[in-house]
Amino acid sequence: MRIVIAGSSGYLGNALRRAMEGNDIVRLVRRTPGDGDEIQWDPYRGRLDASILDGVDAVVNLCGAPIAGRRWNAAYKRRLRASRVIPTQVLAEAVAEAGVPLLVNASASGWYGDRADVPVDETTPAAGDYLGKTCVAWESATSPAQEAGARVVRLRTGHVLGPGSPLLAELVPTYRCLLGGRFGNGRQYLPWISLRDWTGAVRFLLDADVTGPVNMVGPTPATNREFTRALAAVLHRPAPWIIPGWAARLVAGEAAIELLRGAKIQPTVLRGKSFAYRDETVLDALRYALAT
Repeated sequence: MRIVIAGSSGYLGNALRRAMEGNDIVRLVRRTPGDGDEIQWDPYRGRLDASILDGVDAVVNLCGAPIAGRRWNAAYKRRLRASRVIPTQVLAEAVAEAGVPLLVNASASGWYGDRADVPVDETTPAAGDYLGKTCVAWESATSPAQEAGARVVRLRTGHVLGPGSPLLAELVPTYRCLLGGRFGNGRQYLPWISLRDWTGAVRFLLDADVTGPVNMVGPTPATNREFTRALAAVLHRPAPWIIPGWAARLVAGEAAIELLRGAKIQPTVLRGKSFAYRDETVLDALRYALAT
């Protein structure tokens, strides 16, 4: 397959590119191209030359500024939204113009907001909070491709656990220093998926008869308390502490919402299509991620 990837330099993009070896991969990059497989683009300057997509079988869009690691002040919230919606709109219009048959576009489990222990799946409406509204705008920006007849798949991804995982890069040092613990009461669900299952699912979806949202989460939902216990077990460290919500917000601001709330997300589409997970539980995923 000839596949164009936008956002290929990020954590997921790099992993997907490695997993797709053997295919003809073209990378859209904003810097000066350094390799023969790279084409420069600037989504903030308007349309993408549709001729770049001639003969392309699929476009995969993973663009977006990082959710974690930054305080969400007003300016950064505008950047989070724009870095997702604008590239998606530009690519969707180019896909429509070039007649590309498939657009696989990033989205996020933030679509669901805080649902306590009520199971949700791809049919559940979006939350009315900042992340929910951002995901709605993000997914809606794919409309030009869908209206032109392209198959559009929207990846509602949870926390991805693998070697070099941004989440684990933040948490593992604290556990190794015996400072690990659950966030808040620990009953909130933490949507997760292993990196190799995420890349495997994207490859699966390139050929599967699937259109619309797909929950990119593991098959066994885990609470923050269960995640904490699993991480402590893999690292052979105790994790007795309770990090109160106010402390997490003091350090991370509104971004702390990612760890202080969650939803019990079911991967109904992937299960319905008999996708074979390699990591069935969060413990399996953490063992793989930390190579223990």
